[in-house]
Amino acid sequence: MVRVYMHERESRLREIMHVLHDEERVRGLTAFRGVAGFGTSGQWLTASLVDLSLDLPYVVEFFDEPGRARAAVARLTALCKPGHVVTWPASMPSR
Repeated sequence: MVRVYMHERESRLREIMHVLHDEERVRGLTAFRGVAGFGTSGQWLTASLVDLSLDLPYVVEFFDEPGRARAAVARLTALCKPGHVVTWPASMPSR
């Protein structure tokens, strides 16, 4: 399982989704737009009606077999800031 963290204003969302779907052909992918969050700067980003932020957090999460996930992560490290790609083992129970 792999998760990629980014901010909307610095987002490479389309490029990352293209790489994962069209080139790496990962098994599944979901992109989430956060309602609030903060990163290394410590500055809160929120989706309140008061500020209508256009710089909300994005998370892209995908999964595949371990070898394919590792290959995709290798591609992502060239596109993402250091420390913004997180991986952990996951399993898919069979029927």
